[in-house]
Amino acid sequence: TDNSVKAVDPYTAYVMGYFTESPQGLANDYNFHLAYSTDSLNWTPLNQNNPVAIPTLGQQGLRDPFILRKQDGTFVVMATDLKGTNFSGPYSDNIHIWDSTDLRTFTNYRLLPMNAGGMHIWAPEAFYDASLGQYAILWSGNTDYNRIYVSYTTDFITVTNPQVYFDAGFGVLDATMHTHNGVNYMYYKKESNNSIYGAKSTSLAPGSFNTTTYTSAIAHDVSEAPIVVKRIGENKWNVWVDSYYPVNAIFYAWESTNIDTNSWVEMNKRNYNAPLNSKHATVTQITQTELNNLIAYWGDPNWNRIKSYNYPDRYLRHASFKARLDAYAFDPYQDSMFKQVAGLIDPNGVSYESVNFPGYYLRVTGSTYDISLSQNDNTTAFKETSTFYIVSGWADATWSSLKSYKFPTRYIIKSTNYVLKAQAVTSSSSATIKADATFKIVR
Repeated sequence: TDNSVKAVDPYTAYVMGYFTESPQGLANDYNFHLAYSTDSLNWTPLNQNNPVAIPTLGQQGLRDPFILRKQDGTFVVMATDLKGTNFSGPYSDNIHIWDSTDLRTFTNYRLLPMNAGGMHIWAPEAFYDASLGQYAILWSGNTDYNRIYVSYTTDFITVTNPQVYFDAGFGVLDATMHTHNGVNYMYYKKESNNSIYGAKSTSLAPGSFNTTTYTSAIAHDVSEAPIVVKRIGENKWNVWVDSYYPVNAIFYAWESTNIDTNSWVEMNKRNYNAPLNSKHATVTQITQTELNNLIAYWGDPNWNRIKSYNYPDRYLRHASFKARLDAYAFDPYQDSMFKQVAGLIDPNGVSYESVNFPGYYLRVTGSTYDISLSQNDNTTAFKETSTFYIVSGWADATWSSLKSYKFPTRYIIKSTNYVLKAQAVTSSSSATIKADATFKIVR
């Protein structure tokens, strides 16, 4: 939420918490991960996209993490006590809890009993209710159908017995809260159509959202786990939605300039980039000092991904040692990860070394100028054909095009069937060719 802990908004950046999954399970990691963003749209994983906290109690795995900044400015991290995808039970009566002053160290790890009486306790989130002087923990539970429950606490050590918080008369999951200008907004998943809706109320009391849904369906394929983010310094909001069908680990984003109205518009994927394989995330605003400290402590990734401008759901990958564009998410996901190093023939350029095939680089090969993944033989010819210059994107100067050192009129471009080649591009080339030769270097 944007319930302010301090009188003056000190925040300049954002941190995201998540776990990871991928279509064939190669990225499945049911631990706590972090990423950061300066614009809330484009995210950089911390700690090489490895976990920063690992649950060792209960089911020894987590889903649905949530970061709460408490009234004293420190953080609580909570998460579902569930490892993997065994959604049919038996269910844990606990949630995972960590305390943290800085999201660099996590202390007092514990299981918090929720007294749920055999219900599942999924997707815990929390907010401070000033009228009660307590924190409210919302979670998804079920009897005859799924409702949103609330348990109250002052210390995240003991909680009150649960009570129904939101009952719309049909199955709902994944409630998230946001407060703006004295109005409280709750976004949730409706199970019957796998879509997200928003409700609003000036009260935070249980039951106050039951009949206040004000948006139409927000959905892309099977949608869940909404996140509402106010962009710092802007009159703009985003709703991030997790989609797990037809493949998992895909986020979609919507935008609005007025959260109080039914005015959400789905964004073009060119405009955002979620952390690699991230699932069911949480976003919290942080200060510049906190951001600097997180990067210094956890480090930026030593790898990049290359995203297509013309097909922004697709990323450059190698498959059978040929470079192509494939729709994310896919496995092996490491096929899309490259270390961007100084150009092998000219340090003013760049070369791209495969993460999962160390010593292999993208290069121009053959009479058809294919972009292939080849092992470095340390010859001049290899170094020349594997060096590129990052220049302003042909279709968008805020993006990039990759110009061949060896063939200076040729650029990496999408060709037939999404295969990549080095092809001549000039100012008189078609708009499609220019777009096919434009990319964004992301993490």
